[in-house]
Amino acid sequence: MLALVQRVLRAQVTVDGTPVGAIGRGLLVLVCAEQCDTELQSDKLLAKILKLRIFADAQEKMNLSLQDLVKAGIPAGLLVVSQFTLAADTSGGNRPSFKAAAAPDVGRRLYDYFVTHARLTHPIVETGVFAADMQVELVNDGPVTVPLRVSPASL
Repeated sequence: MLALVQRVLRAQVTVDGTPVGAIGRGLLVLVCAEQCDTELQSDKLLAKILKLRIFADAQEKMNLSLQDLVKAGIPAGLLVVSQFTLAADTSGGNRPSFKAAAAPDVGRRLYDYFVTHARLTHPIVETGVFAADMQVELVNDGPVTVPLRVSPASL
C-alpha cells in the first residue's frame, strides 16, 4: 500500500460542495491500495503512520508522533482520503498508467479496512468518499510531506 502523509494545521475534504471530513492539527493521509496488497499491508501502513515522528517536541525537533500528541492530551486528527493516482507510472511516457493500483472493489475493501482500524486505534479519524470527485483543502505545516510504501516484499 502507498500513502502520502502531510502534517497539517487543518484539512478538509468536500464532495459536491459539501464538507464530508475535516480535521484541525494532524495528518492528512492520501492512501492507495496496489495489486497484491492485503490487510497485512494495511495494518503495517497504519502502524507506521501513527508512529511516524514528524511533530515537533519542546526543542523543535521532529520527534513526536500522532500517538504521542494524543497521549499528551493534544487533539490531533487523521484525515484519510483514497487516492489511486499514487500508483501512477509515468515511465512509459507522459500519460500515467494506473495498472499497479488495485481493482476498485479491492481498493474499496482495503480502504474501508484501513479506516475501520484507524478508528479503532485513534480518537479523531475523518475521511473522504471512496471513488468520489473530491476537493481537498489543507494548510501543510512545515511543509512536511512524507511518502510511505508497504509492499508484500517489505514484510
